[in-house]
This record gives sequence, C-alpha cells and structure tokens, in this order.
Amino acid sequence: MNDTELMKIIREAIAQATKGEAAPKCECKCECDGEVEDISAYSLREEFNIPNPYNKEEYMRLKAKTDARLGVWRAGPRPLTRTTLRVRADNAAAMDAVFNDVHEEYLERNNLKTYQTKCDSKETYLTRPDLGRVFDDETAAQIKKDCIAEPDVQIVVSDGLSSSAVEANIDAVLPAIYNGLKATGLKVGTPFFVKYGRVGAEDSVAKILDAKVTVILLGERPGLATSSSLSAYCVYGGYPGIPEANRTVVSNIHKAGTPPVEAGAYIAELCKQMYDKKASGLDLKA
Repeated sequence: MNDTELMKIIREAIAQATKGEAAPKCECKCECDGEVEDISAYSLREEFNIPNPYNKEEYMRLKAKTDARLGVWRAGPRPLTRTTLRVRADNAAAMDAVFNDVHEEYLERNNLKTYQTKCDSKETYLTRPDLGRVFDDETAAQIKKDCIAEPDVQIVVSDGLSSSAVEANIDAVLPAIYNGLKATGLKVGTPFFVKYGRVGAEDSVAKILDAKVTVILLGERPGLATSSSLSAYCVYGGYPGIPEANRTVVSNIHKAGTPPVEAGAYIAELCKQMYDKKASGLDLKA
C-alpha cells in the first residue's frame, strides 16, 4: 500500500466518522501525492510562534542575528510539533553531513584528484583521528609525483566532518582564492582532495611538497544550526606535530555566515601576509 492509497482510506474513514460530511481539506503544504514539505527549508530567523508578544519587533531583531531557536513557544510543557520536527530534521542533516561522502562527480567537476589518508573507512576516520592526519608511503609518493613541488601556496580540500560543507561552498571559495592569488605573483600548487582528512593532514602535505603556506578547506563538525559550515586552516612552514597555535583559522564559511566568495578573497590576502611575514597563527599577530 502506497501513501496515496493510505490517504484515501483515511479520508473515507473521516467521512464516515463525520456522518457523510465532506472530509476536511488537507491544510498542509504538500499535495497529498506522496510529496512532503521540506520543513528544514524555512529560516529559523524568520520563524516566530509566541502569541501576543510584548515586543515582537525587538525579538525579531535578536533572531536576525542568530539561528538559535528563539521564539518557538510550546504546547503545554512540550515544544510545538513543528519545532520538534525541525530539530529532528536538522539532526538528520547533521548526521548525513558526517556519514556521507563527497560525491565523486562533484570532485571531478572541480578538477580535484583524490588522495586518501591512512583511514580505510568512515568508521576508522571517526575513531582514529591520528590516521586522518597522515598518508601511507605509496600515497605520499603519488602526491609528490602528481603535484607542483615547492609551492608558495598549497590549497587542499578535505571532507573533515561535513561532506555537505564541501559541496555547498567549494564551488565559490576555490575560484575566489585563486583569483585573489593571481595578483600576488606567488607560485600556487596543484589543488587536490583529501578523503578522510583531519586538519593535521595539511602538515603532512606541507612536508611532502615542501610548501611554504598550506591551506586546508575542511568541513566542520555540523550542529543543529547548520550542517554546511566550512573552515580554512592556514599554516606557514607546516610540518607534522606543529603547535596548533601556529594555525590561522577562518571559520563559519557558509551562506548564513561568512559568504564563500568573501571568505575566499580574505584567505588569499591572508596567504600573502603569511608568506611575506613568514609566520602564521599567533606569530602572525606578534
């Protein structure tokens, strides 16, 4: 029995229960043909359910600055059904972001060849962060063979903890970075994709290619506010074991945060600063 047949039975049952009166018209936004409203499509910043608010304008001004669930109201002691469903939908999106892989077609479209860390599966990646920072000897040799040696700037893309972040932002971020670097005269390396990569994978890449500035664009851990946030971790003179304080981070890159194009332009400028000052992280601010 499909959804359409089930809906028909329900309508007939309602009609009988109401003594032959016409069944109430469906008020949902679906067409009752198996298609269901995408409850995650609406903006949390615009949703407001508090009846008779004292100052709705001020409330909406606050909501415009955050995706936190403000003004959701309740049904007795519990959240409204719509609020509950949205939380579950956002949680599902976050789970998908973690467990799904970036599509091969997407990487091919962006001319990103894939190299895998020592993690042999998603399960290994999630439980062994150390293996997500390094490559085996064969992969390291292949990277060295395929890519430009001793680049001034090396850009790497990785799934990290959100494949959704990569597919939502890289199309805009990468071109913006390369457009910004064109005017600097810096030698830019061959971009590629690291599967099952942690932030520290950029240190291994820096060592393999002898890169001066290395940038890894990586999907961040998703939450209920967004599952598509990207970050850029930038380092000068990277090497395995480099202190985390030596990294410069540009975070919260997504449509509701730092716009991808704007972030890309800033990352390019940041790369030039790090190259000129031969420093990154806290040393760059000294």
